Amino acid sequence: MSGHSKWSTIKRKKGANDAKRGKLFTKIIKEITVAASEGGADIESNPRLRAAVQNAKGMNMPKDTIQRAINKADRDNSSFLELTFEGKLPHGILVFVDSLTDNRNRTVSNVRSIFNKRGGDLGTNGSLSYMFERKGIISLAKGELDPDEFELELIDAGIEEIELEEGVFMITTPMEEFHNVQLKLQEMSLEPESAELQRIPNDTVDLTLEQAVQIMKIIEEFEDDDDVQVVSHNLNITDEVSEAME
Repeated sequence: MSGHSKWSTIKRKKGANDAKRGKLFTKIIKEITVAASEGGADIESNPRLRAAVQNAKGMNMPKDTIQRAINKADRDNSSFLELTFEGKLPHGILVFVDSLTDNRNRTVSNVRSIFNKRGGDLGTNGSLSYMFERKGIISLAKGELDPDEFELELIDAGIEEIELEEGVFMITTPMEEFHNVQLKLQEMSLEPESAELQRIPNDTVDLTLEQAVQIMKIIEEFEDDDDVQVVSHNLNITDEVSEAME
């Protein structure tokens, strides 16, 4: 299924070094604050905040840090803009760059610069939307769960697919069922490692190892920008590629 490339990114995040871990914390804190500002501080009634908090817990973020990020929404007068960039990278790879920024000009300049320097082409908004579909992607440790029974429990909640990879359930949901599945997991007293709405490509592209590593380095360059929250793409990340990036 076409989401595997993003799942590989999730696994790499969990093994991030201290520097990258600190940057991920900053991005998650920003997402928590924006989610609380837009939809309120009640996790039960705010799906976006629920997902952000789950991701924070999956990264072992301290509870008091999470609560401070939620509280900050009440007193933070800064206005974050959600900007999305669409474009093409070398070797025919398509990419979406989602950002949260308090300075549009800075973010536009930084993202455009990476496209230009790395041989990419920044397109217009909407030009690639037909190539991707937004879905909910939830990762959950298997623990003592029986895979067959667990799948049956989640079918009624609206899941699209569930796969078990290296002791972790990867659950795919239609975007409109994402919240229902989160609520179902809560009813089952299960805490996901991550829960995100992601842009999943309709088809993925296979490249040579050298080409794939080149693309992954460009994607990491986008991800290293403080304003960039998520980078989605249609590169098929094989185990060989993942190992080469470690």
